[in-house]
Amino acid sequence: MTQAALAHRAGLSLGYLARLELGRHDPSLTTLRKLARALKMTVADLTG
Repeated sequence: MTQAALAHRAGLSLGYLARLELGRHDPSLTTLRKLARALKMTVADLTG
């Protein structure tokens, strides 16, 4: 999945998602939930 597709599915901006991937921002729990839902995973899967 592209960054653009994930950003769209998670309701995040592409720029913000890119900065998360680069480690420039720490995601909030709300953002982690959005990403997990978009990826059909749990938050624990993302963080562990």
